[in-house]
Amino acid sequence: MGFPKNANRSQQRAADRSGRRPWSRRGVLAVLGAVPAAGFLAGCGGSASGASDAPAGTDAKAGATAVAGTRPRAEAPTVTVVPADGTRKAGFSSPVEVTVRDGTLATVLVTGNDGSTLAGTFNDARTSWTSARNPYSGTKYTVTATPRDGTARTASFVTKQPSDTFVGRFTPEANSTSGVGMPVSLNFTEPVEDRAAVEKAITVTAQPPVEVVGHWFSDTRLDFRPEEYWAAGTRITLGLRLRDVEGAAGVYGTQSKDVTFRIGRRQVSTVDLAKKTMTVERDGSTRATYPVSGGNADHTTWAGIMVISERFEQTRMESSTVGLGDEYDIADVPHAQRLTTSGTFVHGNYWASPSVFGTTNTSHGCVGLHDAKGANDTSVPGYAFYTSSMLGDVVVVRNSGERTVDPSNGLNGWNLSWADWKAGSAL
Repeated sequence: MGFPKNANRSQQRAADRSGRRPWSRRGVLAVLGAVPAAGFLAGCGGSASGASDAPAGTDAKAGATAVAGTRPRAEAPTVTVVPADGTRKAGFSSPVEVTVRDGTLATVLVTGNDGSTLAGTFNDARTSWTSARNPYSGTKYTVTATPRDGTARTASFVTKQPSDTFVGRFTPEANSTSGVGMPVSLNFTEPVEDRAAVEKAITVTAQPPVEVVGHWFSDTRLDFRPEEYWAAGTRITLGLRLRDVEGAAGVYGTQSKDVTFRIGRRQVSTVDLAKKTMTVERDGSTRATYPVSGGNADHTTWAGIMVISERFEQTRMESSTVGLGDEYDIADVPHAQRLTTSGTFVHGNYWASPSVFGTTNTSHGCVGLHDAKGANDTSVPGYAFYTSSMLGDVVVVRNSGERTVDPSNGLNGWNLSWADWKAGSAL
């Protein structure tokens, strides 16, 4: 920049001494003309003062890229699986969880080496997925999670085996046909502390439909029945989903299966020990009336509704097994059908005089019908009643002089009112 032509030497010398040069109009305009350019750059940089928003140490090239308006590269989604990948003894009492960071989940597939799969649900943001049920014990699972970026992530884990287990042994047998009084009865191999959890894992459904309710007789026995006897021809399904259900502390169920059985015709037999007769009704009609002999005055027969739970063409009966010492031991009792766990049977009798039946109660508590030794005579009442009967048939005993049988003594829960039966459920 030059000095004006009319500047005197004293001004020039003063400028030389101070190091500054005096302003001219042209110089002022030149400086002012540079200001708008500097504000535009500052605006592009995102700072009114022209300073950079990048933190100290940010690469200059990165700052230049930001000025040009290009976005930094996004982080790749990070997927986390619980139980963790590679776990060898994972727990099985909690659901499988999959979460993603820096992304969302498109799909999640969890498969076991037993062929099973675990269904589940996403949260609203699709950043997490939770299995609808817990994984099974003793199973290897593979988790395949695919975020929205399309790149699948996999993980695997193995659940541990429970150290203590239990099963429910059920009556009747699978695919069997039973009488209308047959309950669905389960006896557990270990005592159940969490009755609600176990009962919830068991379903009994009927076709045609009817309400079926469970009743706990003890910590090892759970029976199911409807309010009235099953309808003839009913198809019943027992669903067991006890696998990994904790029945007691550290004791887990192992069963996961469905069992079906059918109800046959309706047969209900009524024993009147005042009349000493048994009347057999089949599907609403009287089929037969037989003379019988019941328990004597010292050994009365249980009264009430009883269900045939076992059948033997011939069996040994020994008094010592029912607390009666050595009063009898008969090796070949014909056509014996059990009514109670404590030892009450309806059976054939060949050792008593035929005149006893229909006239005198002489037994030690069982209901006897005239029969023949060897169980082969088709003409006698013992044979006829046995061949007309099946497991689950109902035998009602009246006027025996004895109190009503305990409902847990055999398959005899029908002696409870419907209200009392339902009160025994844990649900």
